[in-house]
Amino acid sequence: MTNILSTSALAAAVMLAGVTSAFAHAEFVKSVPAPDAAVASPTEIDITFSEGINLKFSGAKLADSMKMSVSTGPAALAKGGDTTLVVPVTKPLAAGEYVVEWHNLSKDGHKSKGSFKFTVKP
Repeated sequence: MTNILSTSALAAAVMLAGVTSAFAHAEFVKSVPAPDAAVASPTEIDITFSEGINLKFSGAKLADSMKMSVSTGPAALAKGGDTTLVVPVTKPLAAGEYVVEWHNLSKDGHKSKGSFKFTVKP
């Protein structure tokens, strides 16, 4: 009887482990500029996620402190991988606070979104 319960418990644990990974999302890991960093005007914004993303359904918007949209180039994936979204900043940014709002679709079909701020030093 104890053997059957142990086997059942092991099988349940394996199944739950599979369920956990099946519901994974491409979560924010880091960015350049980093959240809350004070930096010189960046030429691009790099956002790294915990797993691969689908570029066609992923992107980021940049806005200044007045919530005015800042023009950026088309997003791309970093060379050699599918976990980092690269967003070119097409013109130098004026000193001040900026907000990056990102969204992604992970390779396994789950959506995530979030935002972070950084400051451009005078």
